[in-house]
Amino acid sequence: MRQTIRALALAATALAAISGASAAEGVDAIKQRGKLIVGVKADYKPFGFRDPSGRIIGLEPDLAADVAKRLGVELELVPVVSSNRIEFLQQGKVDLLIATISDKPERRRVVQAIDPQYYSDYVNVLIPKKAGITDWSQLKGKPVCATSGAWYNKDVARTYGAEIAAFDGSEKPLFALKQGNCVGYLYDQTFIQGRLTDDEWKTDYAMPLKGILDAPWIMAVATGNTSLQTLMEATTKDWMKSGFIVEEEKKWGITPTDYSRAMHDKYRNATN
Repeated sequence: MRQTIRALALAATALAAISGASAAEGVDAIKQRGKLIVGVKADYKPFGFRDPSGRIIGLEPDLAADVAKRLGVELELVPVVSSNRIEFLQQGKVDLLIATISDKPERRRVVQAIDPQYYSDYVNVLIPKKAGITDWSQLKGKPVCATSGAWYNKDVARTYGAEIAAFDGSEKPLFALKQGNCVGYLYDQTFIQGRLTDDEWKTDYAMPLKGILDAPWIMAVATGNTSLQTLMEATTKDWMKSGFIVEEEKKWGITPTDYSRAMHDKYRNATN
């Protein structure tokens, strides 16, 4: 009996390892599986968030759906956060990350980034209107809520003297902001724009500061996954040429960024 239990345990472990590894394999494996597995945010409106039924929707799930359509397979969305998304890719839990990943050298060392970068965004702060803050210098010595793992937390603390209070995801820092535990929420500008379309935020909160630290975003696949890398690079260029990302921004209530417009102009005017 003990030998049987041990054999079953080993078989289960091996199966889990195989299924985990398969998620990071190339295009042929994805087609054979019949499913593309993509890591996206589920707490980052409008790039990835849950509708009332719990389904993950948003701009980045739309991009993932387009990739799955091109491959002729089903789409499975896996929710990730800033602190675990790279790990999920490395562990083979997802084939592809489209999850608001700012392009940084340390990230390119551990994943295969997709070039050209598909998006770019500024950093900003969601602030109560009654706070009267109109300049970054006014954050000095004040508690500012932030998301754990965001690359710019240390930069803002060092440059402007803000006291960063970091939380997992985006809902916890937003709750802390509402509770008055900080003077603002430091995060990506497009996320803040999305929140300010909601009735619960647009009345009493604003984004009065000028965006800083513009940084491109990358999609990523596992290191060595050259077939999926090649597909995603061609797909990204096609999105830019067609204006798909610009249209997605408009669809989800985001003012098209300078980067999206510039890349659309670049690729639609390029000669083949």
